Amino acid sequence: MFAYKNFVIQMKIIALEKEIESFDPKDFQTHSKDEAMQVWELYKSGLIREIYFRDDKNLSVLVLECKDKSEAREILDTLPMVKNNLIDFEIIPLKAYPGFERLFENHK
Repeated sequence: MFAYKNFVIQMKIIALEKEIESFDPKDFQTHSKDEAMQVWELYKSGLIREIYFRDDKNLSVLVLECKDKSEAREILDTLPMVKNNLIDFEIIPLKAYPGFERLFENHK
């Protein structure tokens, strides 16, 4: 991460929800409103930039902007369903696509 004229570059991170197998479906209902409220707060703060559900499974996909995987984990750990061991997330850091450089190799 670096700063350029007071602009801090954040890393985009994809978080793929993973259900934890040993759970009671009623537990999801118990925490669903609190979960939605916390996601809303994180969305308003700009930490969660996008949120989706997969088309093939009832699992969420979050796009976060933060400094690194560690900060993403800290953010996700604030979610009630994560705190109560109902779900977890696979955290995937992204980087910019470098392939466009090939278009300009002969122009350097």
